[in-house]
This record gives sequence, structure tokens and C-alpha cells, in this order.
Amino acid sequence: MNLLFLGTSAGVPTKQRNVSGIALRESKGKGWYLVDCGEGTQHQVLHTKLSFHSLKAILITHVHGDHCYGLPGILASAAMGGRKAPLTIVAPTGIQTWLEATCEVTQLCLPFALEFIASDDLPNVEFESIAVETFRLSHRVASYAYAFTERKVDAALDVDKLAQKGIPRGPLWGQLKQGVDSEFAGEQLKSHDYLIFKNKPRKVVIAGDNDQPDLLSEACAEAQVLVHEATYTEEMAQKAGDVGHSYAKLVAAFAESIKLPNLVLTHFSPRYQLGAHASPSIEDIRKEAEGAYSGSLFLARDFGEYSLEKTGCFSEMVGE
Repeated sequence: MNLLFLGTSAGVPTKQRNVSGIALRESKGKGWYLVDCGEGTQHQVLHTKLSFHSLKAILITHVHGDHCYGLPGILASAAMGGRKAPLTIVAPTGIQTWLEATCEVTQLCLPFALEFIASDDLPNVEFESIAVETFRLSHRVASYAYAFTERKVDAALDVDKLAQKGIPRGPLWGQLKQGVDSEFAGEQLKSHDYLIFKNKPRKVVIAGDNDQPDLLSEACAEAQVLVHEATYTEEMAQKAGDVGHSYAKLVAAFAESIKLPNLVLTHFSPRYQLGAHASPSIEDIRKEAEGAYSGSLFLARDFGEYSLEKTGCFSEMVGE
């Protein structure tokens, strides 16, 4: 599972950073999921190896424009590129209303079906390789986090247990190895009872705008990575609270409290510049977070890509 950041700016783009968009790539094949789709996301995709033909779903965290205004453009690009397969969109209901009106008024006739799932209902959605859970956050509008959990984890058969149970080698073993529950001598066999998992399922939580990080305690259970906005530093805590955002120390302290192994901060206000010697700087956000969090901290950058390995090791990819 890889994370590729297509935009890391809050509210409006800057000369160096686009607004929100995160591609989560499956570990095998070209399949990927897009979380949020700020204006200009289709341009950002052009600078990557991502293909709209391989896009499995788009998940929108909330209705604010810096998280969704790029959606019509993405869909139009996919159509112009010849996509025919249906596309799942998980989003607040307002997104469907807006998008359908936009398609009608601009005569955007898509050659593929859109399958809308309302995030307001806190759905659990299963794709072939990944299961997605939805969690409610706190913002000026309804905002959500999406937890992506690997569905197919490499496992070995517990041969000793199978032998003790008297289950003969053959197709039954193969079914259990594939995670298929089976029946033997009138008894139901649960596949997970006969599998040895070397690693835990990989799990990444990507949160929308949110001024209460502790709402993510349940979502982050067994997660190796949390991606969360840090729009401001503590100096701007009053401003952050007024507009429903978090600041670096607040998010970092939450991550520390739940012993989260990896924290990725993003969605930085345009007031924070890239240069380390600028004032204020994104480095100010880093320093503040480091003071409250002892795990592995990452500050996302546009086109920065990060890999979550089967072992749970999370690191930035270099030279891609």
C-alpha cells in the first residue's frame, strides 16, 4: 500500500503546492483509490504513472471546494481517455447533488456509470483487495475519515492443527489456504482457525478536516499510519478552532497518546512556506509536532510517495 500526495495545501493552491488529493495505491497491480480531489488534481495526475483506467474509487471527505472542485475534471479526463468501467464514489450526499447538476448543465455525458455511496451513512465498503470503513469527524460541515485495511494477508497453513483434526491433504487444504470456510465430516471449518499470519493486515487511516483528533481513536485501532491535517501551529490555535481545523501539536499529542507508529501531516495553510528559513515555515509545523510525538513523523509534500510494507514498515520512497 503506497500513498502518493497530489496536493498538500489548505484552502487554496500555492505556487509550489496544490490543494488536497491523495492517491492510495494497492501493493500489487495498478489499482488505486483517490481520497479528495481538489481543483487541479487532474493536472497533478499527469505528472505521475497513475491511470484513470485503474482508478477503483474516489472518496471525498467533505464538501469544501479544496477537497472536491477537481472532481468534474477528473471524470471528464477519464471519459476522454476511454474509461468504460463503472466508478465508485464515496462522498457526502451533497457531492452527488452537485455533481449531477454539473454534468447536466455542462452536458458532461460520461461513458461509464457512477456508483454513489453516501458517507453520511458511515458505510463499510469492500473492494477486491481493500476494505474501507468510514468514521465521523468534527468540522464546520460533515467531515469523514476513511480507514483502508488490507483484505488478503499472506498466511501459511497450520499443518499441525490440520493433522490433529484429521483433515486430509487435498482440495480442502487449498480452500482453507485461500481463506474459504469449508465443511469436513459435518463440521464447519473457519479458515482463519487454520492459518498462521506472519504479519498484521496493513491499515492506513486518511482523515478529512477535523478539529478533534481524538475522534479517531477507534479508527486508528491496529493502524500503522494516520494521515491528518495540521493546518496551523499552536500559535494559531484560536484561529484553528474557529474554522474547525487542527494544529500540529494537537494532532501529534493524539498520535502519541495512542502510540501510533507513523503520522503523516498534510493540508498546511498557505501562510506556511516551504523554505526552512522562511517565516512562518512548514518546518515550524514539523518542530512543533516533533515536540509532542515520539513515533515516525512525516510532513507530506506534493508528489511525495510513501510505502507501507507487509511488515508494517513505513517510509518515504526515494528515486521513484
